[in-house]
Amino acid sequence: MASRFHAELATALGTAAFGAVVVAGAIEYGIGWDSAGPEPGAFPFYVGLLIILASLANGVQAIAHHRALATAGFLDGPHARRVLIFVALSVVFVILATLLGLYVAAVLYVAAAAWWQGGYRPWIGAACGIATALFFYVVLEKAFQVPLLKGPLEAALGIH
Repeated sequence: MASRFHAELATALGTAAFGAVVVAGAIEYGIGWDSAGPEPGAFPFYVGLLIILASLANGVQAIAHHRALATAGFLDGPHARRVLIFVALSVVFVILATLLGLYVAAVLYVAAAAWWQGGYRPWIGAACGIATALFFYVVLEKAFQVPLLKGPLEAALGIH
């Protein structure tokens, strides 16, 4: 079994690499200012820098606590089960979002995650799922006018 130190260090390096890819991609689109304001890559550039800085901080913290983390196990049975449920729910969410639309998938995902992962009663999970979908609709669709993936239920309800 890998030690927690190795897992922490690998995660820090992986997220730093991801941040570097974001920064490199942002530079291609321009990160300065033009007459209309910031160029398209400005925001992603700074987000990428923050990801790199946070990754470096995590790496330094892992190295500073090397002795304690080296003896700690990384993933035991109960934790592995929780991670597996999380990954399975995420995969099901992507499939359902493609087939049924984002709103229905969000309701089902949040409800299932609250129930299985959070230990909440099913009706509380369902209420959280519905609240999440309503939040997405009001904030993203109506306020910011960002269209989200819709499925057959939204079409039947006349939500465009």
